[in-house]
Amino acid sequence: MSEKRHPTKYMGEEYRRLKRESLDWELKELQTASEPVCTIAGRQVTMLCANNYLNLSTHSKVVEAMIETTRKFGAGAGSDRSIAGNMTAHEELDRHLARFKNAPASLTYPTGFMANEGLVPQLGGRGDLFVSDELNHGSIIDGVRLSHADRAIFKHKDVEDLTRVMDEAKKHDPPYNHVWIFTDGVFSMDGDLAPLPEIAKIAEEHGAGVYVDDAHGEGVLGKGGRGIVNHFGLNHEQVHVEMGTFSKAFGVVGGHITGCEDLRSFAYNKSRTWLLSGGVPPGVASACSAAISVLESEPQHVKRVWENRNYFIKAMQDLGFDTGNSETPIVPVMCGESKRAKDLAGFIWKRGFFALPIVYPMVARDKARIRVQLCTKHTEDQLSKAVGVFEEGGRKLGLI
Repeated sequence: MSEKRHPTKYMGEEYRRLKRESLDWELKELQTASEPVCTIAGRQVTMLCANNYLNLSTHSKVVEAMIETTRKFGAGAGSDRSIAGNMTAHEELDRHLARFKNAPASLTYPTGFMANEGLVPQLGGRGDLFVSDELNHGSIIDGVRLSHADRAIFKHKDVEDLTRVMDEAKKHDPPYNHVWIFTDGVFSMDGDLAPLPEIAKIAEEHGAGVYVDDAHGEGVLGKGGRGIVNHFGLNHEQVHVEMGTFSKAFGVVGGHITGCEDLRSFAYNKSRTWLLSGGVPPGVASACSAAISVLESEPQHVKRVWENRNYFIKAMQDLGFDTGNSETPIVPVMCGESKRAKDLAGFIWKRGFFALPIVYPMVARDKARIRVQLCTKHTEDQLSKAVGVFEEGGRKLGLI
């Protein structure tokens, strides 16, 4: 007689396998605000792995906007935006973001992941083609998989390979109805930039749409943190969907898309993650708008994060660390094996610095790293001490 099936037994078995192979995530509780120095699991540490690049999550204008709007309009929207929860704060944020991006229209989502997973599969179906960089974020990958469109992958940032894929697509019989090229703007594991001007040129030659996920570029790249489209001097007739998030440099939470008016109308009528999800609390929407206002009026935040990034990466490279292909405040400290990355993370943790090891399946098995993310409020003294601890751990583990 066969053993009775157990619905959840495999979950524990899989978790124990991940733990044995040093592939599991170890959650640590943040007990204070996300600041350069914070309390995690009862210890005061220097934070080196937050997405809070500009430290706007604790900016007084952002916090006060959330409090004031919450007191006036309540803690929640009361409904999906598509039904009865489309509040003034939501519409004002959409308009403010479009002005900031110098674009006709924007639409905000509850999260960035929901923007990609909701919109991407609606952009095509049978008879269409989705072309994606091999290292795109998982939310793009999942969005592409949810579509019935044909799929093609091009080598990371390789415009020659993208050209090959697009030339092959031209031979398809019958011709594809719609073709979209998807790319991250800043690739979150390595901190490198997509060759967006070249991608836009190839797309124009083939009548394809361009969709860029700029979650890690907003607030960091472009004039006043306007993102990668602005950074490269492009517009929304060349990059048709500029997707982003309020959860990183803006310091709040939420996702969004920017482009033409038709894009906005299409998205809020077709994206089920927008149609069938509650509207973000009005206080959150106002805080996001306040964060945009801070970027418009206080350029020093963007300037400072780049100063910190340049200081840290030079110091690490001078010691002989491999920092990958970083072009942004994301600086990978390459370790190779997952266990070595976890050992280095544990070493710096014991000395008062918090940075997560990034291991398979987030990256390839032999590409594990510590992902350091610099922020505006890091001091030179904090970064100098961090470099010293990395040096000690790196020598102990044979990384330098």
